[in-house]
Amino acid sequence: MNLMSPRFFSTLLFVMTLMVAILLPTAPVAAQQEDQEDKEVNVYSYRQPFLVQPLFDLFEKETDITVNVLFAGKGLVERIALEGKNSPADVILTTDIGRLQHAVSAGITQPVTSAILDRLIPADYRDPRRYWFGLTRRARVVFASRERVSDGTLTYESLADERWRGKICMRDGQHPYNIALFAAALAHHDEESVRQWLIGLKANQARRPAGNDRAQMKAVFAGECDIAIGNTYYLGLASTNDESPEQKKWAKAVRIIFPMFEEGGTHVNLSGMAMARYAPHREDALKLMTFLAGDAAQQLYAQINFEYPVRDDVPLSPLVASWGDFTPDDAPLYRIATLRRKASELVDEVRFNE
Repeated sequence: MNLMSPRFFSTLLFVMTLMVAILLPTAPVAAQQEDQEDKEVNVYSYRQPFLVQPLFDLFEKETDITVNVLFAGKGLVERIALEGKNSPADVILTTDIGRLQHAVSAGITQPVTSAILDRLIPADYRDPRRYWFGLTRRARVVFASRERVSDGTLTYESLADERWRGKICMRDGQHPYNIALFAAALAHHDEESVRQWLIGLKANQARRPAGNDRAQMKAVFAGECDIAIGNTYYLGLASTNDESPEQKKWAKAVRIIFPMFEEGGTHVNLSGMAMARYAPHREDALKLMTFLAGDAAQQLYAQINFEYPVRDDVPLSPLVASWGDFTPDDAPLYRIATLRRKASELVDEVRFNE
């Protein structure tokens, strides 16, 4: 076969697609059959087991509906697309508005009409067409050195000021958490303003972007930088980490500042859920989605992962409450999702990670 021929590339694409389907984990979902009488629901989850398994355990106890979960760090959307109409997926759980919107764009979700979900989940945290629903919020904030930073308030725009030259740590500019933040900036400012802001932010970095949000906290602890950008719940996880107690030292070295956009509030992202397009257990899937938006699950989410419930009537964990109040940015999340591509292009254009 001619290696440059269209036929060769078609064959190569088929083989690669098949390999992806084979290599992705299969148990336990693949073993589940589409029998409504089984009273089960199949969940494809990007969220880690320790965060969501307690919720599923409680749901099973209350409903006698078995929850089968496929956990994966990536590739679930592509897997569901490959499975097509034969997919056993009922509910998709994920973090980040970008992943939720990606699932919608890939055509693997379906709209859900539910008066209960509409009542429980505020309009700001659900898709206007009901293709996805938010479950928890996480604010993208500043971890400031308790010893070296006296500021109590900051704007996101001010992070590009020269006074912070060589003092900021961040993770990869293309990471979904940062792309969402940069897309939110595009929701408030024109493209050129955001380009210049990114150039200034890059100039203020103490090192090349690297590591996760907890690594940024560690860098502040080590004196590599004075402030870092991270999601709020990482401070909670580090503060209570008995398996890696050194993280408690990192957490004690920083305090949270809730930055705001000059014409807005603090950027928040979501974890959320969607019903798969060909969900074989639609009724049970809706019961699970309703449960996850309910009182018990929302409280459990807040206590286990130190996130902010999407519902204002659900109490925060005492640790999260101790960080103080903030005003969430009012830029619509579905609009921010549409600006992610441009944000990613700007990150590459200014060579943010170099």
